[in-house]
Amino acid sequence: MAPTLIAGVGATDFGEHAGRTGRELFAEARSSALEESAVPPSDVDALYYGNYMGETAENQSHQAPLMAAGIGTTGLEATRVENACASGGYAVADGVRAIESGQADVVLVGGLERMTNLETGETTAALARAADELHEGRPGLTFPGAYALLADAYMDRFGGTREDLAHVAVKNHANAATNPNAQFREEIDVEDVLEAPAVADPLGLLDACPISDGAAAAVLVSRAYAERNELEAAVAITGSGRGTETLSLQERVDMTRTRAAESAAQAAYDRAGVDPGDVDVAEVHDCFTIAEVLALEALGLYEPGEAITAAREGETTADGEVPVNLSGGLKAKGHPVGATGVGQLVELTKLLAGTHPNADAVADAEVGVTHNAGGTVATAAVHVLEVQS
Repeated sequence: MAPTLIAGVGATDFGEHAGRTGRELFAEARSSALEESAVPPSDVDALYYGNYMGETAENQSHQAPLMAAGIGTTGLEATRVENACASGGYAVADGVRAIESGQADVVLVGGLERMTNLETGETTAALARAADELHEGRPGLTFPGAYALLADAYMDRFGGTREDLAHVAVKNHANAATNPNAQFREEIDVEDVLEAPAVADPLGLLDACPISDGAAAAVLVSRAYAERNELEAAVAITGSGRGTETLSLQERVDMTRTRAAESAAQAAYDRAGVDPGDVDVAEVHDCFTIAEVLALEALGLYEPGEAITAAREGETTADGEVPVNLSGGLKAKGHPVGATGVGQLVELTKLLAGTHPNADAVADAEVGVTHNAGGTVATAAVHVLEVQS
């Protein structure tokens, strides 16, 4: 199967965009991606658009045709994709599938979330709807508590400390400091993390990602289209995978593993013809520091129980063997839910193409992977990106 070429990418900065609507933010990202791609909007066959909480944040459902308006809607397939925090990653996967199947030659994939206009309690309640309403929502469990349960289960089985998790936050803030699109560009140290207010033991405030606004987009094209139109793309998606696990934590056989991400990763590796040892750089879903640890093991970059010390040992830092979240990750770059999976694609494409502010750290990288998770990783989308010679 021919790879899906990434012809152009674009994104807003992630953070607070007071006074701007979601449609304005997405228009900025969409226009940037189309401009970089040099693809005429009239050539776009389909839009796959990730969004999770538009009804709550902007009282707006049926967003796909709204976001397609700037492309030209005549004959265009436009679909909104919702899979909680994995909405953007699933939108990318839908775009790849459309091109691989021959149903489309040009696809715009994107995502948007506007969150900071709500009160914190409203946002927390909206996010909590991505968990099992009966077994988790009604008892009052929110995602900080849910990920604290995952952290406890992991440490009970494998060991590890709050200091180990703190190093994940420190690493990702250091990476965000040089990323102009990041929400938090201030470096922190381990003491800052450990002394931050507790959220849900063993997680504190600086173990958690922020509430964010933002949009991201990418133009994907088939190789045949690129050849006909003399387009050059430095990076391609060579493997795409999706996976699912039970929604409620109580039904899981093992809370120290994220099986949705494991199956998504294996599918992506198989389609790309690579294995974890080929991966040079990764952007993973670190909504909480423990989430990065679980992601690295699900991707096969570490054996179970071994990723907890990766950041502390410098193995996943910018100068480590496999740099992780050079963008700053969700932890410091930000997490506008529907945009996150596409934002990861944007960041990794720039890193592999050498146009990212932190690209020098991976100057020789040829293979990268993105990992986007929904809820407590009940859903996951993984993509393998490779430099094109």
